[in-house]
Amino acid sequence: MAFLQPVYLWLLALPAVLLAAWFWQLARRRRDARRYRNGRVLPVRERYARAGGLSFWLCLILAVTCLVAALARPQARVSRVSRAGIDFIVLQDGSTSMRVSDVRPDRWRRSTAWLRTFAETLSWTDQRVALALFAYRPAPQVRLTSDPNAFFFFLDHLGDEPPFRLEDDTSWDTNIEEGIFWGVKMVEVDEELYGRRQNARAFVVVSDGQAWSGEVGRALELARSRGIRVYVVGVGTTAGGVIPDLPPRRYEPPPEPIHSALDRQSLRAIARAGGGRYYELGMQSDQLTALRILADARQFARRTGREETVEELYWPLLAAAAGWIGLGVLFIRERAQLWWQLAAGLGLFAALWIL
Repeated sequence: MAFLQPVYLWLLALPAVLLAAWFWQLARRRRDARRYRNGRVLPVRERYARAGGLSFWLCLILAVTCLVAALARPQARVSRVSRAGIDFIVLQDGSTSMRVSDVRPDRWRRSTAWLRTFAETLSWTDQRVALALFAYRPAPQVRLTSDPNAFFFFLDHLGDEPPFRLEDDTSWDTNIEEGIFWGVKMVEVDEELYGRRQNARAFVVVSDGQAWSGEVGRALELARSRGIRVYVVGVGTTAGGVIPDLPPRRYEPPPEPIHSALDRQSLRAIARAGGGRYYELGMQSDQLTALRILADARQFARRTGREETVEELYWPLLAAAAGWIGLGVLFIRERAQLWWQLAAGLGLFAALWIL
């Protein structure tokens, strides 16, 4: 710690003397209280406050100490460890099972609402986000960007249902393997365009896990080789629901209802193999889920160095002095103490006005 005006430090001798006198008065008060208690003849025991009116004077002495320390303009050196940022690649399931309404309003809109909360939780100062949808084939939406407006623009135009058509056979498949492969591709393309960065990388897979296909283990091994952790967010319930019917076709019988349920076990296995964690919408608040993913990913961000800054303690000490004076008001029992309190307040205001 350093002082810009150390000449004022000698004034600390005044509160030191006052504090010694305060302890002497406290000892006298305790001695008198014991003598009165021992000499009392009435059967009702009388209680004496430990410090009584002296509590006000202690608060006043501490306020003066903080004021003198503030006049010396102390500065503290603060050392902070700086870390690299984080690149999040969001892989959103857009298969037909995401249309099931076992969660309100349905799995698709429930997951996109969480994505909005996740984006609002980020500071966007040292984080970038990319977005890609997947069913049988992936559909990239947003490349890695630190511009929240770009992400929110695409999020607003995803609509009330997945962009993959219900009539297409490919929309009935949940190819998580292809989604992870495409996420790795987005990272590689970003490195080709802008060079390799020190940012930590994380996949956020939002899916119900229904009827997933592909060699996910091979995709996860590729992600681990690139230092990418995989977090999985499950949406849906184990009770599940019925997938909306296909549009009727002429001369064909109506299709049988298809039931879809959350495949929690598979999603947990994917998160475990990807070195991340599994979360489930509805188990806790959306913001808490987003914060936990952010905090866990930040732990694995690289340290880029140590930064030392100098912080002024002038205003915090003045605030502490005002706090001690305010606390002393609670212990005022005599009019003289009130006048002393008023004088201390005026003195503090005058010191602020001069400085």
